[in-house]
Amino acid sequence: MEDFLSTAVNVTANRGNSLINRKMILRILGILLFMEAMMFLACAGVSLCYGEEDYIYFIYTTLINMAVGSGLILLGRGAENRVTRRDGYCIVAFTWLLFTGFGMLPFYISGSIPSVTDAFFETMSGFTTTGTTILDDIEALSHGMLFWRSFSQWIGGLGIVFFTIAVLPIFGVGNQVLFSAEATGVTHDKIHPKISVMAQCLWTVYLVLTVAEIVLLLIGGMDLFDAACHAFSTTATGGYSTKQASVAYWNSPFIEYVIAIFMILSGINFSLYFMCMKGRCGQLFKDGELRLYLISIGAVTLIITGALYWYNNYGLEEAFRKSLFQVASIHTSCGFATDDYNMWPPFTWLLLIYTMVAGGCAGSTAGGIKNVRLLLLLRNVKNEFHRLMHPRAVLPVKMNRMAVSQRTLATVMTFVFFYFVCIFLCWLALMCMGIGLEESFGLSVSSIGNVGPGLGAFGPAFSWSALPDLAKWLLSFMMLIGRLELFGVLLLLTPSFWDRR
Repeated sequence: MEDFLSTAVNVTANRGNSLINRKMILRILGILLFMEAMMFLACAGVSLCYGEEDYIYFIYTTLINMAVGSGLILLGRGAENRVTRRDGYCIVAFTWLLFTGFGMLPFYISGSIPSVTDAFFETMSGFTTTGTTILDDIEALSHGMLFWRSFSQWIGGLGIVFFTIAVLPIFGVGNQVLFSAEATGVTHDKIHPKISVMAQCLWTVYLVLTVAEIVLLLIGGMDLFDAACHAFSTTATGGYSTKQASVAYWNSPFIEYVIAIFMILSGINFSLYFMCMKGRCGQLFKDGELRLYLISIGAVTLIITGALYWYNNYGLEEAFRKSLFQVASIHTSCGFATDDYNMWPPFTWLLLIYTMVAGGCAGSTAGGIKNVRLLLLLRNVKNEFHRLMHPRAVLPVKMNRMAVSQRTLATVMTFVFFYFVCIFLCWLALMCMGIGLEESFGLSVSSIGNVGPGLGAFGPAFSWSALPDLAKWLLSFMMLIGRLELFGVLLLLTPSFWDRR
């Protein structure tokens, strides 16, 4: 499903050095702001259904979005109908920033979150599906505001731009480059020759998973509002809940198992589901990344189950349930919680840190490095050991029985290197702000992996409201580069990207 840098190069190689098409960028951003305005109207409708006065703040924000969107569309009049890869990266990065900037307005204008920093942080956490919060009394928010928090995660799950790719062709601007810029990755399972049709197919899978979970949560005893909000957050692997105690509020094994299963399902490459729908179920069992993902979840769950049973005196079923739920939540970067893992044996924290870093599968809504990259690195290391014994042997790294190019391997190693460099720099910066070593590390890994909970004082039992404002802005940036997988944002910070030659 995903294409990373190589596809963008192949698609637009003949236009790689062209100037940035500013008018087309403004036009597309204006269209996208109109789409966000429609989302605000949906939230206003929820507020009206519950007889709340907060609907007016969504109306205000809708009008602001439409005014700014109209201005951008006017500025984009007469744009050349093309989108280069540079344009694609600009559109994706600016879309996330614009959606966050305007998405924070209902929180800020209504006074639900009176601080600009906190409102921006909460909204960025939503759109990037990180799920961490600065709210210490979530239930004090209106139904409309709670719905907007979860809905922003659902829209950000498969990608704001990826969502609109299915719609933009109506305006004559649908383009493979937009998809390549938003869904940067290692492999590309092109399930349909037309990118807009592929986007529609994958959003269909996304919608089916969401509706199925809503039905099951209703059976488990949630009301429709809570079921919808939690299904939005689960399918997007976001983690926003309507309750301060998260999923633990319901104290229901059935609900915990349902959400745990759907978190795992949402961490799987969505193109595999589409292949199964087309009768190609064999592809599901042959996928090396999926096997590693499921084995990792199973192994870590069993180890932690044993630890909780022996050291924390949990019952066997409870130990398994709490372990499965938390491992699924962290491994898929969802961030829901039913237990405080800070109270677990310390060695289990290391296992959870591994799951934070590993994340889910490429082509899913999960964050982290992604299991396909880990698998390629492991196979490359294995080949290096073989080369020590057989220097002349030709040992290609294979993924699903296909040889992986050296260029792809180099991209993977570069990505992983920069991923840990970003963690280290953020870790260092947070410590300079007076935050403890353990907490700084947890915040850094959690933010770039779009996980949500961290370690210590910023674990699953606490909000991040105590952080200084500068730390919140830094972590918002980490969420953004993590969601767009580093290159989508860091490219814009390089002078060569803006070179007019």
